Amino acid sequence: MGQAPESTQPEIAVFLINLERSAKRRADMEARLDALGLSYTWFKAIDGKAHWDELAPSVDTIAFERNTGRHVLKGEIGTYHSHLGVWQAFLKTDKDVALVLEDDVVFHDDFLAALQLAKESVHSWDFLKLNKIRAKHPVRQATLGPYALNAYIGAATGLGAYLITRDLAAQLLQNMLPITRPIDHELDRTFHHDFRHFGLEPFPSHVDDGNESTITGKGFADVVKFPAWQRLPNYALRFRNLFGKIIHMVRRGMLWP
Repeated sequence: MGQAPESTQPEIAVFLINLERSAKRRADMEARLDALGLSYTWFKAIDGKAHWDELAPSVDTIAFERNTGRHVLKGEIGTYHSHLGVWQAFLKTDKDVALVLEDDVVFHDDFLAALQLAKESVHSWDFLKLNKIRAKHPVRQATLGPYALNAYIGAATGLGAYLITRDLAAQLLQNMLPITRPIDHELDRTFHHDFRHFGLEPFPSHVDDGNESTITGKGFADVVKFPAWQRLPNYALRFRNLFGKIIHMVRRGMLWP
């Protein structure tokens, strides 16, 4: 567990997900967090390769391959369970909000200010992205100082840094298994889980793994897609997800706020 002398955000539980063997990444993140004055709990990430025999029964392999158009990566299953483990650890604290970080986050100069605004507006969101892989077709829900609080009609993926409420963590933990897609894709199914999945833009952080992911390999070398004809169910799924998100946003009054 890393400790800053006095946390700048004592009301928030901060968790860093990091593989024990990735010591350099942890040291880099510890320095960045200490510079911000953020106390954190180190959550030892679950190594999907080392624990595959234990994790494999939690995966619906047929559904996963249909939904992604490729084979399952053992590392992404470890990541999936790591986030579930963090939510469980969060629920054991007395905090109402958790900041969850993966170990390749670069904080921008405005990160603490953005975090403060997000915390003050917690009634407006359930899950709030502070960086992204994809954040397509944003729809502004509110303005928080210099930031837009956005929902997304298109894909909203990546879990490098996000805030989650206690109520949502408890809700999601009941409905996240078996695994049928990567966890950020599962969370993008807002129409299925029924929650407010927003982003704070411009994002106050970004991810930088040096193009060498512990999940997908160097330059995504471990990701091998099926031939195009085998990915047809995946293309159909994308359209279903798009329409599902639109319907969910209409029902919640988010499409034309």
